[in-house]
Amino acid sequence: MKNLVHFQDLGTQRHYQEIWDYQEELLAANVKIKQHNRAQEKLDNPEFLLTQNRLLFVEHPHVYTLGKSGHIENMLANSEQLEKIEATFVKTNRGGDITYHGPEQLVGYPIFDLEVFKPDIHLYMRNLEEVIIQTIGEFGLIGERSKGETGVWLDVGKPFARKICAMGVKASRWITMHGFALNVNTDLRYFEYIIPCGITDKAVTSLERELGRKVAMEEVKKVTLQKFEEVFDLTIVQD
Repeated sequence: MKNLVHFQDLGTQRHYQEIWDYQEELLAANVKIKQHNRAQEKLDNPEFLLTQNRLLFVEHPHVYTLGKSGHIENMLANSEQLEKIEATFVKTNRGGDITYHGPEQLVGYPIFDLEVFKPDIHLYMRNLEEVIIQTIGEFGLIGERSKGETGVWLDVGKPFARKICAMGVKASRWITMHGFALNVNTDLRYFEYIIPCGITDKAVTSLERELGRKVAMEEVKKVTLQKFEEVFDLTIVQD
């Protein structure tokens, strides 16, 4: 039987801290279930509970987020510049360095219990990349991995290599949070205020820039959900 994943589209203009707090709540609820199940193992008639896998889609207002291992010097804008471009800055607990979130960027947060999939964070990251590689493939783009650099790229190893999707996650008791940010019709000028992911020799791109046209966000969401089902061998149910 395939794992069920409850999907929520949280809409647009949802502040980063609000959705981070929500992810923490979902993660904590699953950790509590795991603690309950471990206690039940000692009983004669155990009553086990199932953790709940979730997938959240959202668009944030302009915000820069710095991962726990990131370098603040990769944030090039000061507080006055941030105010001028109507952006905020948040230090977060995900992996990775600095990145940007904003309108017309599809941000996905899987809250997955990897113990019911496979407890392998490396495999999980590669599967996340595969979801995006296959998604943009449906729009005619060839996505690739770049050795030692998480995310999805175009033209790796060539002079004009560029990143189309950033990724950074956290896992606790094999429960994941945070996730990916796929540039759809994203205003790429906002990346000029950072050194994206701390990488200086590659550019950033979007579906819109590569295809020369706006792409319907709903179409991208639909394809991405389909690829999650295929790559992770799961069934998505809408909340």
